[in-house]
Amino acid sequence: MNDELINKSATIHPSLGGARGEAAEAVNSPLLGRGQGEAFRTGLYGGSFNPIHNGHIQLSQALLDAHLIDEMWLLVSPQNPFKVNQKLLDDQARLQLATLAVRDIPNLKVSDYEFRLPRPSYMVHTLEHLREEFPEREFILVIGADNWERFPMWYKSEEILAHHRVIVYPRPGCELRDIPDGVTIADTPLIDISSTEIREHINNPDYHGEGLSPAVWEEIKKKGYYKKASPSPSQGGVNQGEGE
Repeated sequence: MNDELINKSATIHPSLGGARGEAAEAVNSPLLGRGQGEAFRTGLYGGSFNPIHNGHIQLSQALLDAHLIDEMWLLVSPQNPFKVNQKLLDDQARLQLATLAVRDIPNLKVSDYEFRLPRPSYMVHTLEHLREEFPEREFILVIGADNWERFPMWYKSEEILAHHRVIVYPRPGCELRDIPDGVTIADTPLIDISSTEIREHINNPDYHGEGLSPAVWEEIKKKGYYKKASPSPSQGGVNQGEGE
């Protein structure tokens, strides 16, 4: 895989292609605008991406179009502390699918940064490493409203809020109240699609890749990923992130 090497410990894949989402608007956003000399605003959208689907791409594009961030890193996660026994497609396979999905989309990149960190991978540790290695960037955590509701249960969540701003996007059935300083509620389109549903449909002969980019669907078919008859390649789970 031809990677764009940012430094010795973080590989960021060049943007690859996917659908554009509707532009988002910020609600009482502290993130709009970036003055001269301010850090480059990098959205960090973590998850298993098992597999990556068009909803992930549309959300990322909406935040970019709204100028809430300058670029988005899709952080493919090897393990979730809450789901240590979850079966996942092989790490490199999920990384390759994500790379195919974002091909040729400006400012949207795929990262395998967490593959090099100790497991289980907690977001607070990932952010700490990123701050040290990329001091020129401001990393802004991007999570859904469902994860925001559980955010107080995240490991050292207060430490995350002390060092990083957060963008929360809407999720079905979630209401957002009592939003603290440093947290932006993004008025993005409500995208009701999940990797779980896609995995369940893949074995249906009437399914033809709906919700996936054509390149991702072709790779899944070519490699036979997610077929019930195939053995699960690896064991793990997602980070405290969004890309399931």
